[in-house]
Amino acid sequence: MPTPDTIHLPDIKDLLKPVQPHLVALNFYLNEEVNAFEPEVREFARYCLRHTGKQLRPTLVFYSGWQDAISAPNPQLVRVAAILELVHQATLVHDDILDGASIRHNSPTLNEEYNAHTAVLLGDILFSHALKLASDFPTVTVCRAVSQATRRVCAGEIGQTFQHRSPKVSLVDYYRIIDLKTAELFRVSCELGAEIAGYPADFVKAAAVFGRHLGIAYQIFDDLADITGKEATIGKTLGTDLQGGKFTLPILLLLEKLEVMQRQTLVEEMQSGRANTAKWANPIREYGIPALVKNAFFDEIAKAESALLPYREFPPFKQLMSLSSFIKYQTETIRV
Repeated sequence: MPTPDTIHLPDIKDLLKPVQPHLVALNFYLNEEVNAFEPEVREFARYCLRHTGKQLRPTLVFYSGWQDAISAPNPQLVRVAAILELVHQATLVHDDILDGASIRHNSPTLNEEYNAHTAVLLGDILFSHALKLASDFPTVTVCRAVSQATRRVCAGEIGQTFQHRSPKVSLVDYYRIIDLKTAELFRVSCELGAEIAGYPADFVKAAAVFGRHLGIAYQIFDDLADITGKEATIGKTLGTDLQGGKFTLPILLLLEKLEVMQRQTLVEEMQSGRANTAKWANPIREYGIPALVKNAFFDEIAKAESALLPYREFPPFKQLMSLSSFIKYQTETIRV
C-alpha cells in the first residue's frame, strides 16, 4: 500500500472515477426524493440540487465504506450520502443569504435566482427532509448522528455570525468555528460511511478523525481562496470575508504582520464593511500570507492521513488517500 509521501497525483477525473457509479446512484435517488416534495417547492429544490459542486461529502461516505469486492453502489450508503448532501446544500443556501453571495458553483445562488425568502424556507425543507430520511433507518444511530451534526453546523454558523466584525477573534476561535461549521459534516460522512459498511469500531473512529482534519483543511483552503482566488476558477462569489468582516485565518495572520496603523485601518474597514481584497492584495503577498495559510492547510492534511496509516490494508485506505490528494490539488488552483 502507498504512503501519503509516495502517492502519485493522477488526473482528477481518474481520482474520482471509482466513485462515479455511486454518485450517479446518489443523484438518481435525490431526484426521486424531490418528486416526493410538494409541487410548490419542487422547482426550487431541483434548481438547488442541479448545482451541487464536487459532492465531497457523499464521496467521503462512499470511500469510507468502500469494499473492493463490491462494485454495485450500497443502497444504505447512497441514502446516507443523500442525507448529508441535503444537509450540506441547506447550509449553503443559508450561507449564501447571510453572505449576500450571488454565485455558487458558477451559477446564480438560489436567493439570487429567486429571492431570499424562498431560499430560507427551501433550506428548512432540505434540513427536514434529510432528518426524515435518517429516521427511516431501522436504528436511531444515523438519525442521532445527523441530528447532532446538523446542530453543530448551525451552532458554528451562529458563532461565526456573532464574531463578524469583531477584532477580538483569536486563532482558537477560528479553528473552533471551522471545526463546527465545515469539519463536522466531513467527520460524520466518514464515520457513517465506515459504520454502515460494517468496519470495526477502531477504524470507524480513525475515519472520523481523518474526515475532521480533512474538513478543517478544506475550510482553510476555502478561506485562502476567498482573498486570493479567481471567481472563474473557484466558481463562486469571492471577497466576501473581508467585506463581511469575517476574521478568517489569512486575515488573522495578516493582522499579526501589519504595523499598528495598518492593522487599525484594516480592522476599521472590516467593521464598516469597506474592506476589499484589491486594496490589501499587496500586503497579503508581501507578508507571505498564502504560504503561511498553506502551511496550516498541509498540517491538517498530515493529521488526517496519519489517522489512517494503521489501516493500510483496509479497502477504504487507498480511496480516502486519493481524495486527500484531490483536496491537496485544489490548492494548486490558487496562484498568487
